[in-house]
Amino acid sequence: MVNGNVVAIFISPVAGGKMEEVEMVEAIAGAGLAGDRYAMAAGSFNRKRPGRRQVTLINSVFFQDRGFEYGESRRNIVTQGVELMWLIGREFHIGKTRFRGQYYCDPCLRPTRLSGKSEKFLEVFSDRGGLVAEVLEGGTIKKGDHISIKAIPEEAYYYRNREPTT
Repeated sequence: MVNGNVVAIFISPVAGGKMEEVEMVEAIAGAGLAGDRYAMAAGSFNRKRPGRRQVTLINSVFFQDRGFEYGESRRNIVTQGVELMWLIGREFHIGKTRFRGQYYCDPCLRPTRLSGKSEKFLEVFSDRGGLVAEVLEGGTIKKGDHISIKAIPEEAYYYRNREPTT
């Protein structure tokens, strides 16, 4: 079931370094994106803790009239057409690469400091910070790849769809 696609991909080899937009990247199971600070346990939020924070995603719709460019958000993958909060605790694919959504990615002040903007990323993106995900099965991710969510088994709808008992 296709739910969205990849709009842009960014990596940075060091914490605080410039985010570089790439057309494709290799996702490494248990680590993150090749060439990115998180995959090398050198990010601001996972320094010396490999696998803790692997990949970050954010929805492109949040950037409209917000004053920030995609790369300034410091997120790895910019998406469209999928509600990222639905992915928390669920498996999904980007192309053939398998992920699990871990938790909401709180916006912070780091993007503001690094971009030099007067708008505060923390405020502008309040409740819109994105998602942190782990790579379960590696592979190549390309700009334009489809994002698909593993279907929910029918029994998961049992309580919502069952007939009331009297």
